Amino acid sequence: MPKVSVIVPVYNVEQYLEKCLNSLVGQTIADDIEIIVVNDGSTDGSHDIIKEFEEKHSNIIYLRKENGGLSDARNYGLKRATGDYIAFLDSDDFVDETLYEKLYNKAIEEEADYVECDFYWAYPKRKKDKYKLKLDKGIRYENKEEMISHGRVCAWNKLIKKDIITEEFPKGLKFEDIEFFYKLVPNINKVAFVEEPLIYYVQRSNSLINKQDYTTGQIFNVLNNSIDFYEKEGLFEEYKDELGYIYTKLLFCSSLKRIAKVKDRVARERLFYETWQNVNTRFPNWKKNPILKKEKGLKKVYLMHLNKYVFKLTCFILRFI
Repeated sequence: MPKVSVIVPVYNVEQYLEKCLNSLVGQTIADDIEIIVVNDGSTDGSHDIIKEFEEKHSNIIYLRKENGGLSDARNYGLKRATGDYIAFLDSDDFVDETLYEKLYNKAIEEEADYVECDFYWAYPKRKKDKYKLKLDKGIRYENKEEMISHGRVCAWNKLIKKDIITEEFPKGLKFEDIEFFYKLVPNINKVAFVEEPLIYYVQRSNSLINKQDYTTGQIFNVLNNSIDFYEKEGLFEEYKDELGYIYTKLLFCSSLKRIAKVKDRVARERLFYETWQNVNTRFPNWKKNPILKKEKGLKKVYLMHLNKYVFKLTCFILRFI
């Protein structure tokens, strides 16, 4: 049985796929990992690239399915994973050769069921295989409250004990990592960190995350699904402040920036309206949130002074930034 299963969903990424897979088959823990590559109905040359790797490397497991989206591909691979620990990697990213050995060793050393590392935002330059790098160093949270309020929700900079994964990624929704992460947190008993940036998060201009339309509003779905989950499990009151804080911050900050880039005016205005309604319906006293009050910096100033007038003005200004 492998120590680690790395799940790699693939959809029309032939330009990046070889670099991604090379970084996986070259892992220093290669003899103890299985690399599950899920071809989610690609129509480009991705199949040929995966097939070539499968023939050369015994730890490559090649799965093919009809297109169902990123979540569906990850869930498909997860059901077939046999490793003690699970990792996810997007097929346009690549990793340091020591990544999974360091994550796994840290998990064993600290008896952790969740290990996280830092990463680089990698902006491609004109010259092939050259990137401008920006370090992303996260907060070293010590408990579930801090994970909810300040956690990095991306799925691919983590090693997760398979036994604690009880919920799948939400199929057919953008921002699927958010819902997966918040539903995972209650199951985490021990968190550990590898104090190094070992993943290169490649920024593609044609990536789905950079295309904004009415589906950008699916952020409401994943956040509401997460809140509903905590209510269903009887955990809402315990984490109410943390959930309210992240709900408010995500919708009034990063999500609002994305909505401002929606080209269709009717859709954009509708999403602005739904943003205000969602926060003030779900957490009507959000300005009194104790976590928000303890925060420092411009983001806190902005949120504490936000009212309908300032909100409308912010929406207008963001369209031109």
